[in-house]
Amino acid sequence: MRAEPQPAPYRADTPIAALSDWLADPVAPAGFPKSELRFRNDRWAAAVGLGGLGDDEWVRHFARFEPLPENLPQPLALRYHGHQFRVYNPEIGDGRGFTFAQLRDGGGRLLDLGTKGSGLTPYSRTADGRLTLKGAVREILATEMLEALGVYTSKTFSVIETGEELERGDEPSPTRSAVLVRLSHSHIRIGTFQRLAVFEEDEHMRALVDYCLAQFPGPHTSDDPPVALMHQAVERLADLAASYMVAGFVHGVLNSDNMNVTGESFDYGPWRWLPRWDSAFTAAYFDQTGLYSFGRQPEAIRWNLGQLAISLRRLAEAEPLVAALETFPEHYHNAMSRRFTWRLGVESRGREADFRLIEACEKTMREQQVGPAELFFKHRSGRNAEGILAEALDSYQALPGGHDYWAESAPETMLIAEVEAIWAAIAERDDWQKLNAKIARIRRMGEAMGEPPSPAGHPS
Repeated sequence: MRAEPQPAPYRADTPIAALSDWLADPVAPAGFPKSELRFRNDRWAAAVGLGGLGDDEWVRHFARFEPLPENLPQPLALRYHGHQFRVYNPEIGDGRGFTFAQLRDGGGRLLDLGTKGSGLTPYSRTADGRLTLKGAVREILATEMLEALGVYTSKTFSVIETGEELERGDEPSPTRSAVLVRLSHSHIRIGTFQRLAVFEEDEHMRALVDYCLAQFPGPHTSDDPPVALMHQAVERLADLAASYMVAGFVHGVLNSDNMNVTGESFDYGPWRWLPRWDSAFTAAYFDQTGLYSFGRQPEAIRWNLGQLAISLRRLAEAEPLVAALETFPEHYHNAMSRRFTWRLGVESRGREADFRLIEACEKTMREQQVGPAELFFKHRSGRNAEGILAEALDSYQALPGGHDYWAESAPETMLIAEVEAIWAAIAERDDWQKLNAKIARIRRMGEAMGEPPSPAGHPS
């Protein structure tokens, strides 16, 4: 069974403060007309020593952003650039969010508390710095489902409705507003390094490399810090790519400013889950060329890693950086083997055998016009297999353990019709029961799935 996040004492630690003069801008949060608590993630609040906060204290810290004890005195809007749909944009940065606290969990892992919808910053451009309540609800659903499916993801920590009416072109307006807090294993992006490279801030980049290696430790495959970081980022993001594929998830906006060097998935906008196995399936209506379609996600993530290598070229020779990038396919294939068999509930038999199994599963999904959720549930631990799938599973052993979730009539899914129905109940009747019930069912599925596999390179 999956271990719950373990309670730990509150432990503030703010190493980002030493970098803040050139990494971020101090900002002030917006003042909101109201602060109505809609969601608090008590599992993860306990894991960072904040589970004992009463609702009034919670609102003071996560809607009005009173500093947490011995933590950052003022929120920081992070500076970064990035390729957006492969077009370089130097005019981005935290436009509607900031980092306002850092703290350690019980295992000593450094975590950030960051926001979405907390007001204007120097990087807001023409936007209003706000988040719709619907966007916040969708982020809750995305992060809960991804966590249950073993994806290394940020956690939606808090959602508070803020009482403003927002105008948006992609949903009926005016629409309700919210401020969201995420718990994330850093907000250091590939785009953070790209910005430093553009401005030729080599000493700052060296400091950022050292920060990443110190705060997100992993195996050192090189004595040269930038090369070591490149190796770690490649392994972590290759695992992220595989985890998306096994989850049947389409992020939708895999720009380099949305790539965390810790390998953690974050920032959820137009995401979708596959209704059926289709490599061309896209999440964003504006992705006209399918650049970030389901089947192209590994390619997109590897391309972004190439931009990290280009940035780090200011500090290291090209050859070892390219060599690190070229390990992506090996790490990706290993992660696919590891994660696919885990979700199917069987023990890996090595990459060659596992890839024959993956091919059989993909063919079965295409022929039966189903998605990963249905396939993995129906054939959990090798049950109900026929034809090529039975042949591929013949020599596989089931993973130990069981859960009554697997005896249900259908799997837990996250298709767009249900997402819209959950939101409609809130928008039309202020009925939060559908959302709360969905979260409970997702967490139950996560318990049934058990602990996900992770590569040695994960910072934990």
